[in-house]
Amino acid sequence: MIRLQRGPGILSLAIPLLCAVASAESSSPAPHPSADAIMARVARLQDQAQAERARYVYVQHATVSSRRGHTIHCQEITDTRIAPSVSGSHEQLLNLNGRVLIKGRYVDYHTLSADKGHPEDNDAVSIEIGDDDSDRDMVENMRKNLLGTGSKDGINANLFPLTTKEQAGEEFLYVGRERLNGRDVDHVTFRPKDKSDFGWKGDAWTDTVTGEPVVIETALSRRIPAAVRVLLGTNVPGLGFTVVYAPQPDGVWFPASFSTEFQIHVLFFFRRTIIIDAQNRGFEKTYVSSRILGEATPELPPNP
Repeated sequence: MIRLQRGPGILSLAIPLLCAVASAESSSPAPHPSADAIMARVARLQDQAQAERARYVYVQHATVSSRRGHTIHCQEITDTRIAPSVSGSHEQLLNLNGRVLIKGRYVDYHTLSADKGHPEDNDAVSIEIGDDDSDRDMVENMRKNLLGTGSKDGINANLFPLTTKEQAGEEFLYVGRERLNGRDVDHVTFRPKDKSDFGWKGDAWTDTVTGEPVVIETALSRRIPAAVRVLLGTNVPGLGFTVVYAPQPDGVWFPASFSTEFQIHVLFFFRRTIIIDAQNRGFEKTYVSSRILGEATPELPPNP
């Protein structure tokens, strides 16, 4: 306890000391919310964002590569317009610049392999190992399954446990408050509650003011058992994804970029590194659901 006494100079010394103590007490950091509370807020915002994101049309610029060592076997650069719909989104491929390594030389192409008569598989990677177009098929299937899934975000929503439904099986741990991408963020780690589950683990950095995710990183929570790898002849070491979010002028947050690099081993001899980098850009706000029907054909005036 500080006792004030009368006398020359005593009061003038005590007042600054009291102010310093009060300032120190007021500047002490407020207790942070729990990891569960932070992620519950993220889930509520993500649930609400689905309707808000449905008001936007944008272009996704994506580069997908299949590589062995330092050699690129196939690479596709695409621009896809994504427009909202009631149930998800509609996609229109605007540009495709691809090249595939065939018998030691690169062959350029500008159409999807499905347009050349190749069978299309909507649910899984369908590859004829040893075929000259196996890398091309793999690249296009990876882009379709990880990006082109009808999501309003332009990213497969099952890769990140953000919504209420997806968070149900996760447990969270608060790491601390940090500075990231020019924002104060809360850092939370997550992993499946069931330790035997092959779900996602990773890190989430969320804005301390808005509660929106700023960066999310995920990886497989555990390795595929050796018995399964031997049985299926498939392994995907290093599988994981990173997504960066940014706000639009009206305050709606959207995934701004998506990236991943992982290996895939098929049938013990087919080994590739898959690299995906996608950027969402050119956002335009709409006020009704829209659907891309194709290029309009102008009507010609009747012959005189």
